[in-house]
Formats: sequence, C-alpha cells, structure tokens
Amino acid sequence: MENAQLISLSRQIALERLIDVAANNIANLNTTGFKAEKVLFEEYLMPVARDRDFAWPDQPLSFTNDWGTMHDMRNGETAMTGNPLDVALLGDGFLTVMTPEGERWTRGGSLQINAKGILVDLNGYPVIADGSEVQFDQEETDITIAADGTISTGAGAKGRLQMVEFANTQELTREGRGLFAGGTPIPATGTEVLQGSVERSNVSGITEMSEMIRVSRSYQSLASLMQRQDEIRRAAIQRLGDATA
Repeated sequence: MENAQLISLSRQIALERLIDVAANNIANLNTTGFKAEKVLFEEYLMPVARDRDFAWPDQPLSFTNDWGTMHDMRNGETAMTGNPLDVALLGDGFLTVMTPEGERWTRGGSLQINAKGILVDLNGYPVIADGSEVQFDQEETDITIAADGTISTGAGAKGRLQMVEFANTQELTREGRGLFAGGTPIPATGTEVLQGSVERSNVSGITEMSEMIRVSRSYQSLASLMQRQDEIRRAAIQRLGDATA
C-alpha cells in the first residue's frame, strides 16, 4: 500500500507542475509575443530490490517523473496597431535587446522611445541595431522600419534591427518578461519585419482552461484514492491487532 501511495504522490507532484505551467500560460494570454510552455513527463521505473525471494509479476513500480519543459514556438496571430514603433516578426527570428546581464532575445515587438531618445522594449531595455542602441533626436519624424529591419527617419537611416535565429530553440532559457537567454544565435535569414503590427501570444485560452479543469479533476481523484488507501491500512492494522489480542 505504501508503494501505491508513493506512486500516487509522484503523479500529484507532476500535476501540480502541470497546473502551474497552465496558469502561467493563461496569465500571459495577452502578452505580446509570448510563447506557451509545455511540460514533458517520463516514466521512472523503480530500481529492483536486491531481495526478491517473494517476487511477483507486477513488482516493477512505475513513477511519474517531471522531466522538463519545452517552448511552444509556433507564431501567434498578427494584429495591426498602426503604431510605427510596433513590429511583428514574420518567421522564427528574435529581436536582440541589451539587459544588465547581457544580450537577450524577445518576440515582443511593442517598442517605444524612452526619455533619452533610445529605442527600447516594454521592459525598458535598449533594442540593438547594428550592434548598438538606436538613438533618435527630438526633431526626427516619419519613423519607418523596413521588412529587413532597417530603421529610417526623415533624417536618414538609423541602423538595422539585430534579428537572430536559432537552430534549436529548445536550448533557450526562459527568463520571464518575454525574454530568452542561451542558445547559439545566428543572423536571421528567414525573418521579416511587419511595421505597425504586433504578434499576439500563441496561448489558446480555451485549451489551457480545459487543461486546468482536467488536471484539477485528476488531482482530486488521486487525493480520494490515497484517502481510501489510508482507510484500508487502518482497517488492516485494527484487524491484526484484534487477531493478536
């Protein structure tokens, strides 16, 4: 009975992780450029005990192991905003921003110009173009961003957005605030910029809510099963005590 409870407990721990991820996805349903997260599980076979004098066919025990998470990098829908500083990336590329910890990558294309005239993302991190920040003067108007990421104003070209791609996006580490780190960035060749638009989150609210309901019911079922196991154990102990009395 202890084994049955331990197996149920391993499943409950995995379900807790699953519902945390689903809740985070739902919380970012309206976050520009957000990529959903998925949980990966694997079967963990309990090592066979040394003493097998009383072996039986179902002796191997299978536990649930929270193996890791993966990024759902499918593109979200493109929404037109009309804001010249908004950009949607058509393809698998990322924008490069400079943080206090170094370069990071984002799909969030809601850009803005800060009080110092520097192009930044919604977190306030400078957006990199041609290896440096993009600086605007107060008199500069008519900002345009071409499909290849080239930024221009009435005063001329300001640089080209530093867009990167990754051979394996699962190597990236999610840091929150729509930022990714790690991986091996290479210059983007299959990504275009659409000015005046943003990429919406690729989270499906209906799917995630359905998943949370399913996980909650599974967790409650396991809790009821473990309670019944406790009742069986107590009854067995009581009967053994009565028999030896």
